[in-house]
Amino acid sequence: MTRLRSMVWGPAEFVGPPPLRITVKGVLAGVSALTATIDSTVAGAWYGNASLAAGEGGLGCAALLVVYPCRVRAGRVLVGVVGVLAVCLALQAPRAAAGFVLAERGRVETGVVTAVEGGSADAEGGDRYLCSVTGRDGIRIGVRIWRGCEQTTRPGDAITVVNDAKGLVPPRGAEGGTSAAHALIGLAGWSAGLLFACVVAVVRSCRLPAPGTVSTPSR
Repeated sequence: MTRLRSMVWGPAEFVGPPPLRITVKGVLAGVSALTATIDSTVAGAWYGNASLAAGEGGLGCAALLVVYPCRVRAGRVLVGVVGVLAVCLALQAPRAAAGFVLAERGRVETGVVTAVEGGSADAEGGDRYLCSVTGRDGIRIGVRIWRGCEQTTRPGDAITVVNDAKGLVPPRGAEGGTSAAHALIGLAGWSAGLLFACVVAVVRSCRLPAPGTVSTPSR
């Protein structure tokens, strides 16, 4: 049972607070992974790299992150938790990255609603209302807008839309007071969870030296 518990949750062979050296390693691994995931996705959206903007770079970072706790023989369950949280962060990052780009270089324009759809669970988009919008030049925007599209919205109404100045990010409905930092705040929960899980996995992988070996005291 002890061996099984060690394989599943990690041996955690220490008494009292976890060793500082191992804790720092866990923090560095988690911070490096979440920073690389978010930065690569934002860079892809900013420069128009479709694969990075879609989160493929973040998924690669998630795969690399899982390798580290496996190498230190962390508990299987904790390795799985780290992997799931890393993938979830990578999948959530593209929307936040698009919001970051629009907040930084987006241009607020007024469009005209041409059609309204949605409003029921059976409709595309769930219970959201989706508005088809034409820009000031009369050209239809390629995506339907849900921010600012409400039950009372009718064709012919004006709606505020944010367009990317370089056209690399799809437009979306304007949100009052949205900043670049606010666009990324939705990733805070996933980032904190990933960092915590990574630290716990690495810390619980701590093992005592084998009998007969000489270990140097940690400072």
